[in-house]
Amino acid sequence: MLEFMQEEVAMFKESTRDIQKVEKGSVPAVPEQTRPGPVYTPAVDIFENDDRISVLADMPGVKAQDLKIDLRENVLTLSGHVAAPESANEANFLREYDTGTYFRQFTLSEVIDQTKIDAKLTDGVLKLELPKLERAKPRQIVVKTN
Repeated sequence: MLEFMQEEVAMFKESTRDIQKVEKGSVPAVPEQTRPGPVYTPAVDIFENDDRISVLADMPGVKAQDLKIDLRENVLTLSGHVAAPESANEANFLREYDTGTYFRQFTLSEVIDQTKIDAKLTDGVLKLELPKLERAKPRQIVVKTN
């Protein structure tokens, strides 16, 4: 009986090792951060229609001057920093609002017209408009007769 249980334990260990390998292999690599402090991933909503892709990213507390949007080699990078308010040095200060850096990256497909990307920050929500190239938009083909 003991030998049977040892075989079961060995099989279980082997199967969980395989599961762990699969999980680690499927997780995308996260770039190493070089700044001190917490780094947050902004929540996003993505909408697509025939003309464009719209991205809404929640970045509360980020000001336009502290927001950086970078596009290199089809990778769109959003980063913004929220500094502690000046009143944080007061003795009677209660802070539930987190400060730190927001960071998120997206790989853009070839259907996006990268020269016409538009960004607008309103009330802590970044709205990106990613227009599609004309060749990527659906269209009707007219059938001609002789």
